[in-house]
Amino acid sequence: MSWLQPRLSVAEIEEGVALAPKFDKDGLLPVVTTDVTSGGVLMVGVMNRDALLRSIETGEAHYWSRSREAVWHKGATSGMVQTIVEMRIDDDQDALWLAVSIQGLGGSCHVGYRSCFYRAVPVRQTPDIPLRLQFREHAKLFDPATVYAGASNPTCL
Repeated sequence: MSWLQPRLSVAEIEEGVALAPKFDKDGLLPVVTTDVTSGGVLMVGVMNRDALLRSIETGEAHYWSRSREAVWHKGATSGMVQTIVEMRIDDDQDALWLAVSIQGLGGSCHVGYRSCFYRAVPVRQTPDIPLRLQFREHAKLFDPATVYAGASNPTCL
């Protein structure tokens, strides 16, 4: 049995109860993942059909890794599994939002920070001033070299 249904009508997609996601031309669906406690954005990833179904079945976040070209169980290597507290789909069912709790060291970024969004981009800049990213997280939660020792290509996506 599949939880995913065909896209029959705009009314059903936007107002109905059937899960009928619209994957892009590559078979992917964007996913914004936030911390259930703070609401902070942890990462943006993508899911293919299999990753979505595994996430629904297990209650743990699975993504499609573009770099590995494989389904990726977040935390399988690091121990920082994302347990899904809530999963929402947007109005036209072409994007997901996950609110998660994180096991282990509490991080989501392979660089060692809590969030993959650890730097800010300055805005309202004048062209004569060089743009420099500004760190918003200053301390890493873990040492990536230790956590991912032996892992091949531990990337956010």
